[in-house]
Amino acid sequence: MSLRTPRGPVVLTAVAASALAAGLLAVPSSASAAEVRIHDIQGGTRISPLAGQQVDDVPGTVTAIRAFGSSRGFWIQDTRPDKDAATSEAIFVFTGSTAPSVTVGDSVLVSGTVSEYYPGGKDAGGQSLTELSKATWTVQSSGNALPAAYRLNPSTIPDRYTPDAGGDSIEGLTLRPRSYALDRYESLEGMRVSVENAPVVGATNTYKELWVTAEPRHQRTARGGALYSSYRDPNAGRVKVVSLLPYAQHPFPVADVGDALTGTTAGPMDYDDFGGYTIAATAMGEPADHGPRRETTRKQKANELSIATYNVENLSPKTAQSKFDRLATGLVEHLASPDIVALEEVQDDNGATNDSVVSADATLKKLTDTIKAAGGPAYEWRQINPVDDQDGGEPGGNIRVAFLYDPERVSFTDIPGGDSTTPVKVGKKDGKATLSASPGRIDPANGVWKDSRKPLVGQFSFRGRPVFVVANHFNSKGGDQGLDSRFQPPARSSETQRTGQATAVNTFVKALLNADPKASVVVAGDLNDYQFSPALADLTKGGVLTDLVTRLPKDERYGYVYNGNSQVLDHILTSRALRRADYDIVHINAEFSDQSSDHDPQVVRVRP
Repeated sequence: MSLRTPRGPVVLTAVAASALAAGLLAVPSSASAAEVRIHDIQGGTRISPLAGQQVDDVPGTVTAIRAFGSSRGFWIQDTRPDKDAATSEAIFVFTGSTAPSVTVGDSVLVSGTVSEYYPGGKDAGGQSLTELSKATWTVQSSGNALPAAYRLNPSTIPDRYTPDAGGDSIEGLTLRPRSYALDRYESLEGMRVSVENAPVVGATNTYKELWVTAEPRHQRTARGGALYSSYRDPNAGRVKVVSLLPYAQHPFPVADVGDALTGTTAGPMDYDDFGGYTIAATAMGEPADHGPRRETTRKQKANELSIATYNVENLSPKTAQSKFDRLATGLVEHLASPDIVALEEVQDDNGATNDSVVSADATLKKLTDTIKAAGGPAYEWRQINPVDDQDGGEPGGNIRVAFLYDPERVSFTDIPGGDSTTPVKVGKKDGKATLSASPGRIDPANGVWKDSRKPLVGQFSFRGRPVFVVANHFNSKGGDQGLDSRFQPPARSSETQRTGQATAVNTFVKALLNADPKASVVVAGDLNDYQFSPALADLTKGGVLTDLVTRLPKDERYGYVYNGNSQVLDHILTSRALRRADYDIVHINAEFSDQSSDHDPQVVRVRP
């Protein structure tokens, strides 16, 4: 397990503070062991009724120890539970950077301050963990049996995910673990839980984490993932798995989406801001390789123009050659050397070095040279350098979108005048749409592009016919509240900017089609939003574009995996003139622990 944020201060929450002020919490600063057991501390809501108080001699059995990282401590669980399903019978005892001097199976009496800890900080919107801090303890006996683990499966996880609080906090609501999945997980906070033969729905990452589902038959993709297809269904059975076992003796399993952890995976129910509810495993299932292999799309025919989109994830000359090699292999072998490629996250020539360099010629040359060495076309490129530090992304990186194209198959119509600040305009010549500049940028001064990539428009010619391609990289979801947020439904604050960006692109495409209703237009890129989102509704408004992902079978609509949800962020859209579009999301990255990007590329084959 890797802890990515240090612990913050102990927080007496607003709920607890207001309850104290109203006289709903006990006034004394401590409570005796005769009065207080763990379920009394946990209470029936997400916030302890004893938050901020000192408790003494709370009994429990040590079930697990976290002896590494900045969040060391141990979990204790009461072997004499109450009859209230809403009250957890376990709690984490926080010892800071000091390894605790206890052993699993010890029966202990713990004294300490009841605190509410918000992983990632309270402003991040996540759930809190009720803990004992500033703790002391005495060991009463050792070698005691552990409480049985609570089995997570379709019969114990409710279909409904969370209560609806109209966007407000659910912290003060009484937990209903038989009605809502998030309430179920919260009611098990710190307790031993288990999953059996769990399908892997999120591949092992560099932090030694993976995601499984406890609902093996719910919303599965064609290749074994958990399909995220609407805001209403976040796939309640997803839980993250980390390990409390020493890695030297028990290496963390390397698994891909579609694999499984066979046998029992068990440990305390934890929570963090990088994945939500988590099994901190003291017993780890054995990885079983059931996952499908990387895909390869078919080659375009002579009369088909193939256009791909690929987020190459912060690519610069400083990137390891091995990644360039893998990207080249993906483009040449798995994508069958597309005629045009819209690239996202191309960094400048010195990567994240934060200086005045904005050119990306060295980055693109290194990529195209590597593609040619891998047996691909001698791609040429077109792009526009951004204004330094104005397009978001990694500081100093100056990411932008760019076109690669195969001059043996398609030509680029160069029209001078395009630069970082001049908007491209639509004109009309000989009854056909044309551009004021190619390449050009769409409305770059519009506030919707603040700290975000500006769309790049290029006019191409295929077999004598003009084709307009728009490469995009909309603003990220940074700042949005998570699906498991304590605010429900969670706020999607970044959505406002994306809907504005979608409207700007939609307006531009409408201008092209007003000039020539039969214009061949392809809009492609990382739009950072779902096919069912308001942004995509605005982008396709008026029927000017078709989002091709909606034409795929439902269980194939994904190209990105986040926290165990297989979802859509990248899109290719086409105008009415391109009715016979053959579209494919090529799964070579997102489902695999070994990736050259966190996005799967996509390709469409059209006949202009």
